[in-house]
Amino acid sequence: MTTRTEHDSLGPHEVPASAYWGVHTARALTNFPISGTPVGRHRELVAALGAVKLAAARANHELGLLDERRFGAIETAAEELRAGALDDQLVVDVIQGGAGTSTNMNANEVIANRALEILGLPCGTYDEVHPLDHVNRCQSTNDVYPTAVRIALLSAIDRLEQSTAALAEAFAARATRFRTVPKVGRTQLQDAVPMTVGQELGAFAVTLREELARLADSRSLLCEVNLGATAIGTGITAHPDYRRRALSHLAEITGRPLIAAGDLVEATSDTGAFVQVSGVLKRVVVKASKICNDLRLLSSGPQAGFGELRLPPRQAGSSIMPGKVNPVIPEMVNQVAFWVIGTDTTVTMAAEGGQLQLNAFEPVICHGLLQGFAWTAAAFDALRELCVEGITVDEERLAASAASNAGLATALTPLLGYAASAEIAKAALGGRGDVRELALAGGVDAAELDDLLRPERLANLDDLDC
Repeated sequence: MTTRTEHDSLGPHEVPASAYWGVHTARALTNFPISGTPVGRHRELVAALGAVKLAAARANHELGLLDERRFGAIETAAEELRAGALDDQLVVDVIQGGAGTSTNMNANEVIANRALEILGLPCGTYDEVHPLDHVNRCQSTNDVYPTAVRIALLSAIDRLEQSTAALAEAFAARATRFRTVPKVGRTQLQDAVPMTVGQELGAFAVTLREELARLADSRSLLCEVNLGATAIGTGITAHPDYRRRALSHLAEITGRPLIAAGDLVEATSDTGAFVQVSGVLKRVVVKASKICNDLRLLSSGPQAGFGELRLPPRQAGSSIMPGKVNPVIPEMVNQVAFWVIGTDTTVTMAAEGGQLQLNAFEPVICHGLLQGFAWTAAAFDALRELCVEGITVDEERLAASAASNAGLATALTPLLGYAASAEIAKAALGGRGDVRELALAGGVDAAELDDLLRPERLANLDDLDC
């Protein structure tokens, strides 16, 4: 392999001649062969880094800190990084020491060498375009990296909001389709009172829609950034007007309502916003996982279980049992939820583990959250497309089960009182007839009884329609 020699404060190091990255990235590749997942896999993060570097370059150019020639090349390279043309050059591992320094240096070197190429110069000609003196001017990893992470998470939230809203709509559509199909509700896995399939599925839709507001709430925390803080929040090495100009450009580039943190020292050391976002993501997946538990229970069987819902068959369920089909899509969502819940603990401990003016553990926070948002959005899309939109029901089985269930006795309590209704329920459970037959035998008027036991009345649909 042809190489070029680059130097840093530790001495010389060989770098592949064709690579846009340089010596700092090369050392990080040696130091952190951990997850096998390069930063370039997180498209939102790379795009955000490109946006931050672009905003910085524009601010520095306006302030006379970057001449027109260098600025034009750096601007073009940063735009390419933002657009995804250089993702394969962001090669450092997502798990790294140094509070994200390796990621920032990787981005700096890629932009610098691509800018050199644009200028017709060979990679590594850093006297012309330097990763630190030019690309990283007025910046530090400690304000670039957390700002980029926040912007990346805003994009991740957008994606999950779309998937969550679409999944809720799918449940709502199925709820409309089965609005009046009667069934028995359950509490503590025991028969409770009548309801409809539409009400059950509609509740899933509402449960998910509630989370859209929580996701939206978390945006405001992420829009407060510490750009311009440099190392610890004092703004050392930055032009006095850099912060204002860079933030203005960044807001315009990203289309986000970004604002400057009120106290840059606090903002550089505090990672509470990431804990909050992680908690919101956990809440979303906990609710979705509970829904998937219900889908698996309601579709259990098909002969020896509940058998009320029919989930679309997606694959053979056994290597030994012919004809077996498992609820694999809800099971997949459950596992994504378990991973996110565990990662929330990682984010919590990483936030707690920060010391003094900086939290060194933001890389694992960043990776955990971006991975969690991506997996959750993909899982929700699969749940909607491969499961929810194809749900059907056994209407005859449900109607027969609801009509013969002893829980119907609850509907008689306004007419007969609790004690008399309880006796009817016990008799029905003892096999001495169904609730309707026993109530008629006890002297209840047939017309009044039929009205009381109408599925629409039992499920309170009449009042809801009003």
